Formats: sequence, structure tokens, C-alpha cells
Amino acid sequence: MSKVAVIGAGPMGLAAAYELTKQGKQVDLYEYDDRIGGMTAHFDFNGMNIERYYHFVCGQDQPLFDLLDELNMRDKLHWVDTKMGYYYNGQLHKWGDPFSLLTFPHLDLISKFRYGAHMFFSSRRKKEQWKDLDSVDAVKWLKKGGGDKSYKILWERLFKLKFHHYTDNLSAAWIWARIRRMGQSRRSIFQESLGYIENGSETLLKRLQQEIESKGGKIHLNTPVTRVISNQNNKVTGVKVADNEINYDQVISTIPLQYVAKMIPQLPDEHLTQYKQVQNIGVVCLLFKIKKPVTPNFWLNISDNNFEIPGVIEMSNLRPLPEHTVYVPYYMPQSLEKFKWSDEQFIVEAQSYLKKLNPELTDSDFIDINVSRYAFAQPICQPDFAHHLPPMRSAIEGLFIADTSYYYPEDRSISESIHLGKQLAEMTEL
Repeated sequence: MSKVAVIGAGPMGLAAAYELTKQGKQVDLYEYDDRIGGMTAHFDFNGMNIERYYHFVCGQDQPLFDLLDELNMRDKLHWVDTKMGYYYNGQLHKWGDPFSLLTFPHLDLISKFRYGAHMFFSSRRKKEQWKDLDSVDAVKWLKKGGGDKSYKILWERLFKLKFHHYTDNLSAAWIWARIRRMGQSRRSIFQESLGYIENGSETLLKRLQQEIESKGGKIHLNTPVTRVISNQNNKVTGVKVADNEINYDQVISTIPLQYVAKMIPQLPDEHLTQYKQVQNIGVVCLLFKIKKPVTPNFWLNISDNNFEIPGVIEMSNLRPLPEHTVYVPYYMPQSLEKFKWSDEQFIVEAQSYLKKLNPELTDSDFIDINVSRYAFAQPICQPDFAHHLPPMRSAIEGLFIADTSYYYPEDRSISESIHLGKQLAEMTEL
């Protein structure tokens, strides 16, 4: 029986391990954290079981739907008609449908038409046509399609607060895939519809864990792999865990690429350099329990010079929760001085923003606050990004390497994790 180690128990690693056990292989899944899930992991928010970072389901997330069907869990997926808002120049505006665009007071009619047409046709562009945008600069593409004015008002500050100094070197294919994913999650041009898994992502994560373990796979928490071992014939032979070397026929790594060079220094210098050159944005994500809703929206984009966040996500406007629950994400490179702020500094600032969004909120309305940090939350994808990545089948025989960078041009999602995890498992059979 072939023996395989999977490194990283996020959705990608879990999906890979699940597929490997279906192949009849002996699987060990190693996770640095004390729980499975990676960025989809849940925690106890003083009585509320919820993800540390926000997640939702879109209409084109087919790999997720296929897995839910396979596990007889499709009834755990629920759809909700959601609202979107736009906060600009000190005012909250409705957003996400033609009427909202037409009544938005900060764009002229021609700019509205260009922006609306660009979003409409982008969302209906076929998935396989992404390569036409692969070498195109995202900012230039958005300006060409929607006009300079719409970019200035609707995109510029969002990009600055999400991508910082990387803004001028982003792939149009990558940004288009985000637009398409949301655009494909609509019942009509007038109504967005998003999904959630009943009781959160953990419902699926736990089921995958059960399936893996029922087929003989083992999940090792609090167990980082410090080294992948290969022999003189450039073939993987195992992994090092603490002071122990454990033999394996094949190894799959799904951890952030930034850790690969230290864990597998025997890879070719060219590939190590490529891994190191992948840039990443970190996130400081605040989660608030509040007595009142902040807005009626699930997703609120913010393009206002008085805010240092690109938006807020009001999860209780999508998924039933016992209190009004709002995520406030700060995206920034780890090199930014603000990334070193204390939790309290972020809390004070974010709380002031929520009060601006809803002036009726008072200090007594804030029930509870949690702060989570993740160093490598978002890879930065420049034009021709895929050409800058080593192949998933590494130069070492029996070793396969990927992380969320390999979703390109797609955005991060549980569905893409499932898709890539399955792909990695299938590669072990070839």
C-alpha cells in the first residue's frame, strides 16, 4: 500500500487527503495548528462557533457542490438573497443592481453606462477566456472598460487599501475572475444570491475529517513538518517531524509557499527563487458581536478617505447567528508598520468606523470582539502570474507542492481548495 504524507490541514490538504484515502492509500495529514481548517477554521467566540475569517458560497462554486453531493450533504447548503452597499464620501448607498447605479450621485451618466456595461460583460465572459487578460494590467483594464472617473471613485481607494503598493502590478485576469465569481451569483441583474454551509465551514471540514479517518487516514494536529527528505536519486523518501524521520512514498505540501524553501531546501535554486518571489498580503481580521445591525448589507465596500478599511462583511445578514456579527478586515503587507499594532489599537479604530457607518451605535452595543491575524492571507498576482510559479509536480520525484497561489486566476475559496486538493491527489496516480 502506497504511503502518502499531506502537509497542511486546510481545505486543500483535507480534500487531497480525502481523495488519497479513496484511492486506497495510507495517508497521514500533518497540521501546525491545533485544529483543522486553516483560514476556514472555527473558534469559540464566547459561545458562538464561527470562522476566524469570513467565507461564503457563490453560484459558480461547482467543485464544492460536487463534493457536497458526493457526501450527501447538499441539504446543508443554503442560499440567501443578499444586499450590497457602497459607502462613499460619508454616505451609505445601495449597490449591486442597475437602479442603484443609476441613482448613485457621484458619477455622470456616461461613466455609469460604461461601468455597468463593463461589469455586465465581464461577469458573462466565459471562464476559459481568462488567458486573454493574463498579460493585461488590471488598473488599465478597469479604466479602459469603465472609464477613468469610475475607477477613481469606485476602485482606486479599494485597491489601495487591499493591495497597497502592489496596485500598479496586478493581473486583469485575476481581478476579472473575482468580478465574474460575484456576477455569476445572481438570480437576476437585480438580485444577488449567496450561499452558506449550515453552521459554517466546520460542518464540511468535520465531515471530511470523519471520511479520512474512517478510511484509515490519520490527522496529526500541533505537528509541524520541519523537513521533506529526499535521496540521492532525487526521490522523496519521507518527512521529518520533531526529531523523527518518517518514511513516505509521496508527499503533498499545501502550506504557504513562503515556508517551502526552509522545509525543502534541496529543490532547484530556480524554483526556490520563484517561491520566495511570490508576494503576499497579510490580514488582521476583527470580528464584532453587536446588539444592532450596522447596515442591511452582507457586503459593504468602503471608498472613503476617512476609513482605512476597504469594507465590512456583516455575516449575520447572510447566515443565521444569535447576535449581529460583523467582520472588519485590514489587509496589508507584514512590512507595514501598522501590521504591528496591538489588538486594542485595531479595536479602537474599527469600532469608530462601525459607529460612523451607523451613528446609532453606542459603546454599550458592542458585546464582544475578537482579533485574528494571518501572515499570508492573499497572494499578489501580477500579469502572467502562472508563468512565475514552479509546476505543482516538483523537481523531486513523488513531491507535489501548491498553495492558494495556484488557484490563479481564481480567487481564494473553499471550492477552489477542493478543486486543487483533488487535482494534487490525482497527480500522485500518474
